Amino acid sequence: MNKSFFIVCILSVLTSCKSVKNYNAKIESLHSVKNLRQDIDDIYRQLQKNHPKLYQYTSKSVLDFKIDSLKKSITMPLNSRAFYKVLAPVITNVRQGHLSISPANKRFAKKESKALKKKMFEFYNLDFEYIDNKLWVVNTTGKDSSFIGSEVVKIDNEFIDDLIKTYKTRFASDGYNKTLKNRAVGRYFSSFYYKDKGYVDSLKMTLKNKDSLFVKTLKRISKNKKRVGNDSIKIKKPKPTKAQVRIAKAKKKQKKKENRKRGFFIKRNQYNRNFEFIGKDSLVAYMNIRSFTKGNYKRFYKESFKKIDSAKTKHFILDLRDNGGGRVSEIDYLYSYFVNKPYRFIEPSEVTSRTPVFNYMMSGSTGLKILGSAFAPFVLTADILHTKKKDDKFYFKFKQTRVRKPKDLNYKGKMYVLINGNSFSASSLISTHLKAEKRAVFVGEETGGAYNGCVAGFYKIYELPTSKLKARIGLMQIETPYKQQPDGYGVKPDVVINPTIADRLSKQDSELNWILQDIYK
Repeated sequence: MNKSFFIVCILSVLTSCKSVKNYNAKIESLHSVKNLRQDIDDIYRQLQKNHPKLYQYTSKSVLDFKIDSLKKSITMPLNSRAFYKVLAPVITNVRQGHLSISPANKRFAKKESKALKKKMFEFYNLDFEYIDNKLWVVNTTGKDSSFIGSEVVKIDNEFIDDLIKTYKTRFASDGYNKTLKNRAVGRYFSSFYYKDKGYVDSLKMTLKNKDSLFVKTLKRISKNKKRVGNDSIKIKKPKPTKAQVRIAKAKKKQKKKENRKRGFFIKRNQYNRNFEFIGKDSLVAYMNIRSFTKGNYKRFYKESFKKIDSAKTKHFILDLRDNGGGRVSEIDYLYSYFVNKPYRFIEPSEVTSRTPVFNYMMSGSTGLKILGSAFAPFVLTADILHTKKKDDKFYFKFKQTRVRKPKDLNYKGKMYVLINGNSFSASSLISTHLKAEKRAVFVGEETGGAYNGCVAGFYKIYELPTSKLKARIGLMQIETPYKQQPDGYGVKPDVVINPTIADRLSKQDSELNWILQDIYK
């Protein structure tokens, strides 16, 4: 039995290695013009089949023309990455921010992956921001702080202006919004660079600081550098007492509880949800939500608004800057603390079939497919019960489409909301409600997500047969009961404030400062 198990393990490893090798060879090889054109037809068919608002911002005739032009422009074989670079800019013409095309990246065998996990790429330690048409390093999680406050001029032999211009063509905002592209191209620059270049071991970055140029070489380095020399003296720690062990366990348990409630990002050593009072009198409450994804949000909001009610807070600041979105259930729950009358958070979501959730599960990861297959009767039944047909269209009903009641401890004081181009998806949806009801003063810049909703909810992941590029296609139109004209723009601020690099270097929050001055005056 042990011998058989050993043979199975060996065969499994060999098969996996061979599979990785074959996949890498396929994406690096040149694909025929015929097969590439077939991939274009395939992705367009998938969009027409699954995307409920494909022609919301770009007409069918225009999109047909662009797809046809792309097919005609491919006259020679291309590998998968080169094909991604010509396909992505065309798909962005749909102008739906949740729709994306990802390149086929090199895969690694288990042994290689294990070795890679022991290293980190110094490039990924840097936080970038695109301000005043320049790319700046505004922070780092690494030890070298000399990057901070420097303008990035070149990476290897390519000028940043050229890279930025190119990367902006490979992703879309909702509709005709422009603030998302300027924000996202900076915030996610390292991700765009990886999609462009693939795996690299090192790169040279040319930076500018106070008119002086300098070059930094960024490499993959070991996560655990050993100390050189044996000068340190090892001191044996005394064994902790039972009381100390008990206290340590209690602290660890409390820490885990706090991490779950606020959502803790280990890599960045920061919380997803933050709440505090500004000033000594507790008259100004500040809540910063980085995303509506991680953590036990109900406990966090219950505790926060209980504190606000007890302190009789008069001014509330909700910071949604750089919040890329998340769960509809969370933003609905949060919104119920800002209203004092019944409300409906979202409309029934337009979909293209009666089984959107099942389609999502069967196009996801292997584990999700197994789960979908195992519980297919239940999932399909739930889909059919939640999906209704009206005027030859299908609509899926979330529980947030029902009339909801406000929370007992709903906040009635004055409210401000901070927004910017990276306020996207769910953060735009809750902003739409607050803006439409004139519940808050908005400060910052137009949200990257559309006022009139977005195509998101659940997604179909489709892998193109030849090039192995992956498309992420939203399956549901998520929108509030409120609409604005013209369509295709975000929630706009009442007070426009654009941060400068001087603000970043001096660590001044110009948007928040304006709100505090408005309150105190």
